[in-house]
Amino acid sequence: MESEGGAIGYCTNRERHYWLRMMQKVADPVLSALESRQLKAAMPVEMNTKTNRETFSALEAMARLLNGMAPWLERKQEDLEEEKIRQRYGELARKGIDAGTDPDSPDYMNFSEGFQPIVDTAFLAHALVRAPQQLWDPLDSRVKENVVSALRATRSRKPHFSNWLLFSAMIETALFQVGESDWDPMRIDYAIKQTEQWYAGDGVYSDGPSFHYDYYNSFVIHPMLFDIVAAMGSRYQEWNIQYSKILRRAQRYAEIQERLIAADGSFPPIGRSLAYRTGVFHNLAHLALHEKLPDSLEPAQVRTGLTAVIKRSLEAPGSFTDDGWLTIGLSGHQPSIGEGYISTGSTYLCTVVFLPLGLSVDAPFWRDPPQDWTAKKAWSGKRFPIDQALQD
Repeated sequence: MESEGGAIGYCTNRERHYWLRMMQKVADPVLSALESRQLKAAMPVEMNTKTNRETFSALEAMARLLNGMAPWLERKQEDLEEEKIRQRYGELARKGIDAGTDPDSPDYMNFSEGFQPIVDTAFLAHALVRAPQQLWDPLDSRVKENVVSALRATRSRKPHFSNWLLFSAMIETALFQVGESDWDPMRIDYAIKQTEQWYAGDGVYSDGPSFHYDYYNSFVIHPMLFDIVAAMGSRYQEWNIQYSKILRRAQRYAEIQERLIAADGSFPPIGRSLAYRTGVFHNLAHLALHEKLPDSLEPAQVRTGLTAVIKRSLEAPGSFTDDGWLTIGLSGHQPSIGEGYISTGSTYLCTVVFLPLGLSVDAPFWRDPPQDWTAKKAWSGKRFPIDQALQD
């Protein structure tokens, strides 16, 4: 699915070129299969032998992939070769949405059975919120009706009392954004207010009543909370006034995340869902995309740090099958780290690291010269800033 001649096209920044190539490598098997409505038939579903995730894995793969690709798809590219590629992938993404939401399609996905579809319908909703001009507006009326039906289908189940509240809120946000009059403000209001009750301090939320150290502040909480309030704040003043606080906390968590990137591009293998690989840095990439990084972080140091993470995780031998599908692992093929809810489709949350591709090539994130990230400075004897907690 590369441009003619097998080259991705000219990019003004070598790292951007690399990021594009890696995003394509992750995306191509999924989108190629969806184009022919053969994702369910073609995608191997690796999973814990004690669980059955086959009914969920296709939606996981499509929704999570498009969530990470959405900002790049949404922005017209300055480079003509890259723009041709973007247009092609936009067409594939829309065909994929059609294939996954059409009840007559062999790739019709599960939006109504079990609880897992609440999660991945929310990731699909998030993609729509991030790229309405590419992933919603061009769809014909038939496909739009199918998408809305899929979003609404998740309302039949109650989300868990955890970060899942934000999944329901994101689905309602998407329904509002696409013009549906029956969007439910209560689901959004409850998620915002309850998440506030779980704030633990220093930029970190508890994921439900009990605190446990993992990366869900980045996988879900900060990016979804930020985008929900940014999109919906104008509807109610009490939501709007939360924006600055939510941003400030996300920025503090971004500082922490940047310092977790070791000098070799590795990061602590702590907590659950490590098979999401580079998805650990969703929050950091998200703030880079919005050019809302804290003043303590230069965009170039975030870029070079994330490049090191991508190389360390996605280039590790065994990270892909011979046919190009992602495997379960953090660095290579490590199926033992896959919890019962993890399958092949789950791993495509790794694409959220590529969110900054939605920036212009002239943005400081891509334009500025490479710069060492904090750990690399610290462990090479260079000067680096003292870390300070957020007094919130």
